[in-house]
Amino acid sequence: MKQLSQIFPVTLIMVMSSTILAGCSSLSYYHQAAKGHFSLMMATEPVTDWLAAPGTPEPLKAKLRLSQQARRFAQERLHLPVGDAFSGYAELERPWVLVNLVAVPEFSLKPRQWCYPLIGCQAYRGYYELDDARAEARLFADKGYDTFIGGVTAYSTLGWFDDPLHTGFTRLSGSRMVALMFHELAHQVVYIDGDTAFNESFATSVELEGLRLWLQEQGNTTGFEQALQRLRQRRQTLELTDRTTAELRQLYRQHETLTDTRMRQLKADIFDRLKQDYLALAEQWDQPGPLGSAPDRLNNANLALFRQYNQYVPAFRQLFRDSDQNFKTFYDAVETLARLEAQPRELRLTALGKRFHEHL
Repeated sequence: MKQLSQIFPVTLIMVMSSTILAGCSSLSYYHQAAKGHFSLMMATEPVTDWLAAPGTPEPLKAKLRLSQQARRFAQERLHLPVGDAFSGYAELERPWVLVNLVAVPEFSLKPRQWCYPLIGCQAYRGYYELDDARAEARLFADKGYDTFIGGVTAYSTLGWFDDPLHTGFTRLSGSRMVALMFHELAHQVVYIDGDTAFNESFATSVELEGLRLWLQEQGNTTGFEQALQRLRQRRQTLELTDRTTAELRQLYRQHETLTDTRMRQLKADIFDRLKQDYLALAEQWDQPGPLGSAPDRLNNANLALFRQYNQYVPAFRQLFRDSDQNFKTFYDAVETLARLEAQPRELRLTALGKRFHEHL
């Protein structure tokens, strides 16, 4: 399963703060984060320069021109804080900009939280080097955690830097590149410390509603149909993972009365049903689904990652409808929601999600 986006703590202020607040292990992590990010920034050149250079391949020029149209659209129609984001471009030698680690206890649905100065806690951790992520994953596996490492196509610095375009964007289809840009820009509208599901689900809803409007105005009926198909796949997969989550939650409550061996057997059965049900759905799809074409194994970490990005998407899309599909009004409503304490916020999102129906 590929993760398209994340929020990444790379500012110099954070690194300086971590020198005071963290130990050697954390310092090593911040060092690789800062080094990797600034290498990306140093490789970035203005999009205008790439467009003017005679050696730039025409397919890349077409994607870059499209990206600048999307920037203007995001600012003028979606009222997103664009600034100078995506006005530069960097070429990468790999399809992902970094890899992400998710770790969840063996008999739990709550992912491990990593906390950072200024931006708070998140349910994932990004690495520029795959070997570093694998080494950290082995440490968690030795402690009995389920882990997952996935490639991250793009990340947001929450406006601390002018986030660049790179080959992770331009290797996508035009509509998916535009959607990812909308997603990353949405992170600057609202952000809640420690609530990854809220942050990512909100950005995903802006991505979806923004793409819908973009494709309609472009008259791109083919792209619109493909986007609708991906929406259906995501919704069907979310229904499966919701059922699986309910089964696992019930199982994990029995940890004190069942042996670990029995727990593992029942857990494996639940995930096997999820995999088989997902593969049965995937046979009807023309595009790869949210969990990939043929996932070889699924665990608590896979489930946590998918739900972080999709758990509250129906709720936010219903809130968008309640806001008369006006983005400014919608953002105001989301900011009001963000000011609630965690429990009433979750109850409000759950109620909104139950009201949402795709075709109403």
